[in-house]
Amino acid sequence: MSNSSFDFNALIRDSKEVLKDPKAYFSSMKTTGGFAEPVIKALIYGLVAGIFTFIWSLLKIGPATFGISGGTVGFMALVWSVVGAVIGLFIGAVILLVISAICKGSTDFESNVRVTAALMVMMPVSAFLGFFMGINITLGTIVGLAVSLYGLYLLYHGLVQALKANAGSSRVLVLVLAALTILFSLLGMGARKKAASYLKDFNTGQLQEYYEDSVNN
Repeated sequence: MSNSSFDFNALIRDSKEVLKDPKAYFSSMKTTGGFAEPVIKALIYGLVAGIFTFIWSLLKIGPATFGISGGTVGFMALVWSVVGAVIGLFIGAVILLVISAICKGSTDFESNVRVTAALMVMMPVSAFLGFFMGINITLGTIVGLAVSLYGLYLLYHGLVQALKANAGSSRVLVLVLAALTILFSLLGMGARKKAASYLKDFNTGQLQEYYEDSVNN
């Protein structure tokens, strides 16, 4: 890919390689070449993720479903997914740069931006699998956790292979992040179950009140 033209076929090929064989991909990826390519890549990943979120909201089976307003919320999620992808690209690159520095890897900003853009392939994957949360909170949490942990696996190879970070330090850091991810996923599952139970009770109460009013009138 170059700054003058974006190769969508290369994007699809790169995305498959990142997911299928991250070690090989990151060991051979270009860490220079300008910012246009990673920005466009982030935009596309954000757009695809937003489309999936919007579809699930229309079908009322995803995390963006909120009663009759699910479609509206889903559309806004699509817009913010694209905007957030670009913002997240550079914020993520700064965070990755700090992590890379801790692990004695490259602190070149462009290199970290390009690795971050490659890691963002998990955005559409996570959004696509988001419908599991609409089916069952526990199942959705397990699937979401698996996606997050695989993203950390990609992060490890991005650090070690592309940014030349110390393998031992990177492994320890990724394991710590994995432990925190598991902890917060479990806490989040409990909070979502409580919220779902409260919403169910609230809706049941409203229906009962409506029924009683109808009978009395």
